[in-house]
Amino acid sequence: MRRRLLLQAAALLPLQPAVAQPAWTPARPLRIIVPLAPGGTADTIARLIADPLGGLLGQPVIVENRPGGTNTVAAVAVARAPADGLTLLYAPPPVQILNPLMMRSLPYDAQADFAPVIALMRAPKLLVVRPDFPANSVAELIAVARARPGGLTYASSGIGSSAHLAGALLAQMAGIEMLHVPYRGTAPGVQDVMAGRVDMTLDTAAALLPLVRDAKLKALAVSTRDPAAAVPELPPIARTLPGYHDASFNYLLAPARTPPEAIATLNAALNRVLEDPAIRARFLALGAEPVGGTPEALAEMVQEEIERWRGVIARQRITIE
Repeated sequence: MRRRLLLQAAALLPLQPAVAQPAWTPARPLRIIVPLAPGGTADTIARLIADPLGGLLGQPVIVENRPGGTNTVAAVAVARAPADGLTLLYAPPPVQILNPLMMRSLPYDAQADFAPVIALMRAPKLLVVRPDFPANSVAELIAVARARPGGLTYASSGIGSSAHLAGALLAQMAGIEMLHVPYRGTAPGVQDVMAGRVDMTLDTAAALLPLVRDAKLKALAVSTRDPAAAVPELPPIARTLPGYHDASFNYLLAPARTPPEAIATLNAALNRVLEDPAIRARFLALGAEPVGGTPEALAEMVQEEIERWRGVIARQRITIE
């Protein structure tokens, strides 16, 4: 009997849980590299999460701005950084989603050089027109465009920008022709819409909502499938054009081969930051909605966005150098 019990105990040994490995903790300050200039929504959100993230990890988190090259300067810096969990890339859509579809060659591999960490936010865009524009809804805007093909103009912050693509998607789904007017940045294009030199634009609520509230622009709709928390009174474009959906999507990446335990620790800490009511309120005040979730969910979101824009970019023949 004793021998039988010993054999049974020995058989159970492989089923016992392994000793838990110590959790990853950063030994030095972390960096979040933002591929855009200081002062914009991306920079603001990166700085908003930096302090609470540092508090949870026990190390300072430094935000470093490296604009240039349609986000490629910052992307290369992170792709070549040590894979130790201490360097993160604040990734707007060009990094993995748009640049590979619009640029003939990239100085980095958009997928293989990075590891997903967490989805940070989605920011709905507003469809706005000049104050005296003769339309008060998306349906009326489409009717005006059809009455004068190619005569409707829309501003963007540059060729291949999210505002450019949002307008191209609108034109494609509505079956209308619009003249794209690219600018070097959001501000000059918005100023020309306010002045009546351009008819409309599609850009983030953070950039446009204050001007709408001051009656300097007229808002017709939001770009997301459902009404946006920041402007619940505005209808979605999708009510007129079923299937239309666009939201600026920002997230965090680490260099490829970053240890899984580092990714897991960063993801857990960032989810806690995004769930904090005060942080969520700050996001909403910026016209953004916090997302969170797992690295795997982020990877799926990125692939969905790539497929969303692949056809639009190909049909419009949008390229950047």
